Amino acid sequence: MRFIGSKARLLTQINEFLMPKLDGTEQSFTDLFSGSGVVSQYFKDRFKITSNDLMYFSYVIARATVQLNHVPTYAKLAQVGIADPFKYLQSKDLTGDQGGYVTDNFSPAGAAGRMYFQTQNAIRIDFVREQIEQWFHAGLIDDDGYYYLLDALIQGIPFVSNITGTYGAYLKRWDRRSYKPLTLIPSSVVDNESANSALQEDALQLIRHSSGDIVYIDPPYNARQYAPNYHVLETIARWDKPVLHGVTGQRDYQDEKSTFAMKSKVTAAMRDLFGHLNFKHVVVSYSTDGLIPEAELHQLLADNAVNGEVTVKRMPYRKYKSKIVNPKTQVEELLFYFRSKHYVNPTGTGQPDKKVVASQPVSRGGYIKSPLNYIGGKYKLLPQIMPIFPNHVDTFVDLFSGGGNVGINADAHHVVFNDINTKINGLFRYFQGKDPDYLIAEIRARIAKYQLSKTNQAGFLQYRKDYNADPHPIDLYTLVAYSFNYQFRFNNELQYNNPFGRNRSHFSERMAENLRRFVNRLNTIDATFTDQYFNQIDLTGLGTDSLVYADPPYLITTGSYNDGNRGFVNWTQEQDKQLFAFLDGLDQRQIKFALSNVTEHKGRTNDALITWSQKYHTHYLSYDYSNSSHNTKHQGSCEVLITNY
Repeated sequence: MRFIGSKARLLTQINEFLMPKLDGTEQSFTDLFSGSGVVSQYFKDRFKITSNDLMYFSYVIARATVQLNHVPTYAKLAQVGIADPFKYLQSKDLTGDQGGYVTDNFSPAGAAGRMYFQTQNAIRIDFVREQIEQWFHAGLIDDDGYYYLLDALIQGIPFVSNITGTYGAYLKRWDRRSYKPLTLIPSSVVDNESANSALQEDALQLIRHSSGDIVYIDPPYNARQYAPNYHVLETIARWDKPVLHGVTGQRDYQDEKSTFAMKSKVTAAMRDLFGHLNFKHVVVSYSTDGLIPEAELHQLLADNAVNGEVTVKRMPYRKYKSKIVNPKTQVEELLFYFRSKHYVNPTGTGQPDKKVVASQPVSRGGYIKSPLNYIGGKYKLLPQIMPIFPNHVDTFVDLFSGGGNVGINADAHHVVFNDINTKINGLFRYFQGKDPDYLIAEIRARIAKYQLSKTNQAGFLQYRKDYNADPHPIDLYTLVAYSFNYQFRFNNELQYNNPFGRNRSHFSERMAENLRRFVNRLNTIDATFTDQYFNQIDLTGLGTDSLVYADPPYLITTGSYNDGNRGFVNWTQEQDKQLFAFLDGLDQRQIKFALSNVTEHKGRTNDALITWSQKYHTHYLSYDYSNSSHNTKHQGSCEVLITNY
């Protein structure tokens, strides 16, 4: 989640700064201003966590990711026919639904015409939020299930929001992310075998009745109040449906203003805060452009430190994305550490009997997204495609599996991933059977070795050269993470030749999460990978309970995968005819099939497809390609799923 002052990129440095100062007896960690919760989540595998924030949507995140140690099962929903609430909430047909509070107040459909969300996404948000509330009041989900679902909604909303980063204002033109359909994002849940807590209290009140081993303090640095900048998420989380004010639809936040973001009150607030810390170790994040000057803050901390000793770590921070950094105006992120002189060591404590050992299970709720950005991937269409598939499938064959979005989500006893692109399947074979955290560690080691970043083109080019000289699957995946548009592209000699993705591409936390969920799922299903041309694959073992799903290159679109210039077979009318004959053969054997394709695109029609499809069933799908780099204008596209059942 994009969050003001998020420490997602500083987690490793915070860890390296803190850990040498501990003596090994520490058991608790308090995150006083948790925000998006990334620091609490990062340290949860080692400590009992208390995560606190005054904003309710932040509390929701912490309630789902910190306080919970296990993903809710939703057994009562299963009893009424909803086996997976995430899939249900994303797949429910909302045709004719006019929406509600969000649609009326944060989309162009409302009287104010606000442009935070496309209307269809606003309608979906309204449906999801109301359904969660109804399930809770009907007793179908408990507190844990309520907050876990609500967190998934809160996590997904920023990815379809028409904003620059916060909700203080919306963009006057639609950003391409706003065209994406809303996706619920179930969070990872770490079981640290501890009674963790999520709190929503004023920090100055909380410290008066709390204590512990470690406290991390990341207060607001400047005068930007969080409440007006996240009012949309706060309103959706609270679901109190207040009367909104002004062009941007602000809720009343007078009671939520932070004294730490007021120049006239911040010094007194800081003095009060640090003067009441009953914690052994204190880590403070701040900035050289904060409301309190660095020297003044340093003295304030020293006044409350054992022997007046304070350690400081300085980290350059690029406030703006200018290529030229003026040393005189360079902003630095600051980390302070001290031992609080107000700490009272509780009696009878000492070395814990055992170190906390945490696993990192990932929710299986909702649709799994491929860790690859594969052209033509069907992740966005899964809520429409999957309900059309038969309920009971023995063997599921993903005939043109590509990035694996469909096969990995198939509900079948056995799944076959087939693709002529041996590089992709080689990557999946490497993933299979491995611990996802081991894979992520491998990726991060390579990032460190080549110093990969959004700006280090030289490191990327050297890495690409080394990969082509000695290809290894994990190197290919890491290269793609820093390549233009995250895409796989090879020349006719099968040398990787995708250019550098300057200022955009990098291995993000979300990519790591997608990889983790995908590999965890892959390791729980009976899956095999084959690299055959589609009509040469051995399907002799298929029967009437099998399903073959075909998602070939589309003849009338312009994706680079079907131009014959990437080291793989060109897709022409001849290949279309071969595929139609292949599917007819399946039908004669009473084997079910489903074919994804487009009948119309940018004024072109696939007449042969239309004629052939008349003997089968055609399901028309709603799909917007406007955010796809290889297709920028798609008026007239008609996406279909053709089935023989």
